Amino acid sequence: MVRSFKSPKSPWVLLLLLIAGALAGGAAAEALDSVLPLVKAAKSFGLSPTTLDLHFLKITFGFNISLGPLTALGLIAGYWVYRRI
Repeated sequence: MVRSFKSPKSPWVLLLLLIAGALAGGAAAEALDSVLPLVKAAKSFGLSPTTLDLHFLKITFGFNISLGPLTALGLIAGYWVYRRI
């Protein structure tokens, strides 16, 4: 008797698909910007860069995310692909 074993999905695959979807959505927004200016509208949020200075080591923390309609659609598509595999 042969049993089929499906391995659990990796969170790294999900992260990779979400990044790929966001990049594809951002590229589509750049390409369609001249035709549909509404797709370029985006909301930016995040943490401004902050530096921790320890005199022998300087570390800078921060990130900024710009989320537009096609970027969000790309994120949703990436999650959908993850659920289908």
